[in-house]
Amino acid sequence: MSETCFTPTPRSNIKRLPQRGEYDRATIYQILDEGLICYVSFVVDNQPYVIPTAYGRIEDTLYIHGSPASRMLRTLQKGVEVCVNVTLLDGLVLARSAFHHSMNYRSVVVFGTVITVQDPQEKLAALYAFTEHIIPGRWAEVRSPSPQEIAGTLVLSLPLVEASAKIRTGAPNDDEADYQLPVWAGEIPLQLVASTPIADSRLRSEIELPAYVQNYTSKNRV
Repeated sequence: MSETCFTPTPRSNIKRLPQRGEYDRATIYQILDEGLICYVSFVVDNQPYVIPTAYGRIEDTLYIHGSPASRMLRTLQKGVEVCVNVTLLDGLVLARSAFHHSMNYRSVVVFGTVITVQDPQEKLAALYAFTEHIIPGRWAEVRSPSPQEIAGTLVLSLPLVEASAKIRTGAPNDDEADYQLPVWAGEIPLQLVASTPIADSRLRSEIELPAYVQNYTSKNRV
């Protein structure tokens, strides 16, 4: 594997349907950049937890953040191994048999141990990444975090060292004999679509809707 790809490990290697596995960094980062929510999995005292949270990426590092009172963040600070997942659902796949129904998806799994971010400048860069990950162009218009807000935010980084993607695309894969059945088969594409923005009730009347809000789509974020 070259530096443009992640090296599969016993944990990240795709074993079930390995032909769907991807280790290319560009592919994995594109999926991470298009997603909005990641699921952080960890075990404490033999009790597993899965917590959804927002995230941001800067080059080869994934960042999560929250209140210092967060049980998840306080636990992860202790060096607990984590597994992070981001999944994008692209469509429903309807086969001629119930057995072969499926979904088209792009999914990334990351393994590792988080690091507490102490440097205020790195924390500020991470907060910028969180904001711009959700809606590009927003950071330049809003009030920047105050030193007190930065100090009161816990930011954790996860180096992107051990990761893989699994992707399914295309039509259903039916048994050959089933292709003659009089049953509709195919794909129902799905995508995240933004509805009409709703202005805050206390918004000043002269403030216009920004173009990045009016034209927001999941695709124009990446």
